[in-house]
Amino acid sequence: MKPLRKSVVLLAAGLSLAAAEAQAISRHDPARMSCGQVQATIAREGAVILRYQSRRTPGLPLYDRYVASGAYCDAGEVRAPAYVPSTDRNSCLVYKCKRVEFDRRFRRFIVPGD
Repeated sequence: MKPLRKSVVLLAAGLSLAAAEAQAISRHDPARMSCGQVQATIAREGAVILRYQSRRTPGLPLYDRYVASGAYCDAGEVRAPAYVPSTDRNSCLVYKCKRVEFDRRFRRFIVPGD
């Protein structure tokens, strides 16, 4: 095989693996699980998408990516607490990644939404 063709094949194989990895995250409805089951699922899988209905606006679906640890966050993000509804609790503690901003004036880190 020519060197250029070999490079193209390796690049295509790498991109297909990256695409397969991006689709590997599972989706769950926390409103059909207990809080313990939600937390155990996140701990077992590392990162999941939780999709549920808004309690403030009926019919509005909400979803986000929730993680077991900061290792599942991108660079510049930290693990921050969040709450989702479950069958046994209105507010089940889980964690999601949030981007951190640095306020140079006051020399402090800011996690938006907190």
